[in-house]
Amino acid sequence: MRLLNVKPTRGQAVILAALPFALTCAAYLLFSHLRLAENPNDKLLPAVGGMVQMVTDLAFHPDPRTGDYTFWVDTAASLQRLFIALSISTIAALVIGIVMGLLPLAGALLNPYVAVISMAPPLALLPILFIVMGLGETSKITLIVIGTFPLLVRDLALRVSELPREQFLKAQTLGASTWQIALRVVLPQMLPRLVDALRLQLGPAWLFLIAAEAIASDSGLGYRIFLVRRYLAMDIILPYVAWITLLAFLADAALRWLQARAFPWFAVARAS
Repeated sequence: MRLLNVKPTRGQAVILAALPFALTCAAYLLFSHLRLAENPNDKLLPAVGGMVQMVTDLAFHPDPRTGDYTFWVDTAASLQRLFIALSISTIAALVIGIVMGLLPLAGALLNPYVAVISMAPPLALLPILFIVMGLGETSKITLIVIGTFPLLVRDLALRVSELPREQFLKAQTLGASTWQIALRVVLPQMLPRLVDALRLQLGPAWLFLIAAEAIASDSGLGYRIFLVRRYLAMDIILPYVAWITLLAFLADAALRWLQARAFPWFAVARAS
């Protein structure tokens, strides 16, 4: 039997999925033990117990100076920036993407422009944003929007243009206007595809957020990581990186759940 025809059972799939994580943890524990055995003061690969203690202090013990719970303050600040920026990007991309994909005149006008600006590296624009908008929240949110919006709108415009033209012809035959076609034919089919596009932009969005927080901020997960790097505080950096990864994974899982619940027909249509 060829390997391409071998499908794992549900139990095997769970084991195979868990295996890389288990191997990664085992490798970390091994190398951490070896380094700490050679040098108990080694900071590169801290012991798990030390990381747990440090996170516990940050999460459940108030800062003596401010009285804040640092871990949760950083998390809330980062999630707020991310949520606002992605909301702006998503809504704007949905509207403009449908217009570009549905109206040939709008596509001719905007497609080249959006294609060009999508190639500009957003991180290179960060100094400009700080100069123009200052070091406050606006510049950080704008960076995430600039980094995610062009790709979202290009993806949606492409998906609209791929819709069967027969749908538009039938709607027009029934007397539908352009506005009605956009709302009743295009929009329902674009919403689940928007979820897919948004899932793909979660990683870049976190990248832009961390970069903005690292340069100019007084709170946030990225700010904390770059603040303690000068002390080689890997017992803080590694848990923060793991926490960011977990938050991104949970956001992706939430979007997948939303897509399955809100658009159950989409999985069937995609499979066919």
